[in-house]
Amino acid sequence: DGDVVIRHATVWTMAARGKIEDGAVVIAGGKVAFVGTDAQLEDWLRTTNKPPKPRREIDAKGGHIAPGIIDCHSHTGLRTANEVGRAITSMVRVEDEVNPDDVNWYRQLAGGVTAVNSLHGSANSIGGQNTITKLRWGVEDPLAMKMTEAMNGIKFALGENPKRANSGNTSTFRYPQTRMGVEAQIRDRFQAAKEYALARKTDAATPVDLELEALAEILAGTRLIHCHSYRQDEILMLGNIARDFGFKIGTYQHILEGYKVAEVLKEYSGGASGFSDWWAYKVEVQDAIPQGLPLMAKVGCVVSFNSDDSEMARRLNGEAAKAVKYGDLPPEAALAFVTINPAKQLKIDQYVGSLEVGKHADLVVWSGPPLSSMSRCEQTWIDGRPYFTLAQDAANRVRDTADRQRIIQKILAG
Repeated sequence: DGDVVIRHATVWTMAARGKIEDGAVVIAGGKVAFVGTDAQLEDWLRTTNKPPKPRREIDAKGGHIAPGIIDCHSHTGLRTANEVGRAITSMVRVEDEVNPDDVNWYRQLAGGVTAVNSLHGSANSIGGQNTITKLRWGVEDPLAMKMTEAMNGIKFALGENPKRANSGNTSTFRYPQTRMGVEAQIRDRFQAAKEYALARKTDAATPVDLELEALAEILAGTRLIHCHSYRQDEILMLGNIARDFGFKIGTYQHILEGYKVAEVLKEYSGGASGFSDWWAYKVEVQDAIPQGLPLMAKVGCVVSFNSDDSEMARRLNGEAAKAVKYGDLPPEAALAFVTINPAKQLKIDQYVGSLEVGKHADLVVWSGPPLSSMSRCEQTWIDGRPYFTLAQDAANRVRDTADRQRIIQKILAG
């Protein structure tokens, strides 16, 4: 094992040091041990007081190193995204059904993704608890994919989905059926959670209610809301609830009309996470514009692009580039939409999202500039371990082809 030195690359730190030409990164103990120019690396190697260790050097000349991509809205690896039996399902946990064997994890590693926000679906006004997943593809225990340092969260939803407008079953009259019902239900449950938390504090014999326990954690500031949202009136509505109950929303997800109320969004939430240029796929999306999220960024909102889709997650670097196209943002600001910004939104930026000493060694080696459609992900590292390399992928393809032919011939002979 020992240290790994990747050198002679352009390093996109996504931190105060910006972009470093002819740069180097040292990985030690699963963390970033050094980031700087190659010349500074030589001095660091000479002066470090660390005991000698076996060292692996990777010459990435002509390549680019960037933090691993973080997808702030994912359903990859979930056998079922929604618990639709009830309108309020704050007691269920996504982490209990993450599938570590899903091949989409590997495909996303090949696109430079290192962590995702695994979310419950949007069938419920108050959905299930999320989990932050590191793409440690192939582990035996699903919980081994969980990023244990991350803050707990939960999925909320507004609009057509929780009021069941698109359920295809008009005979199912589950409350709520209207947008005002969605608001009333959320307010009612927060009032119940407030009273429950007070009862638990004053009377230790109060029974544990798993539904209200999760909502009480929101009020206590220890659980983040990630809310599916489209229309400006509903964005404001949830902001008003947050104001009235004294908490701050984690992220507004989708947030396709957020550009209309960006100042309010900035005040009442930790930011906006949405699509680069999806629009017009249903009525409540008709006012979406591709400039929306870049406009929110320009007024000071923390903004990220996400996938909400296993296939799109494979090319989030290309999605980030659209912030340059539509928003006229500089490349580093655009790359932030899929690296440090989602890390900030998920409260994990002290661990990942940028290349800084002491942070997790979650990084990607690109063949060229990370926002270029011509660049390929050559290596993806998580916690200082290579989970994807082009070289290993090529070797696997040769092996798998040989195994497939052997099995076919055995079947034919049998």
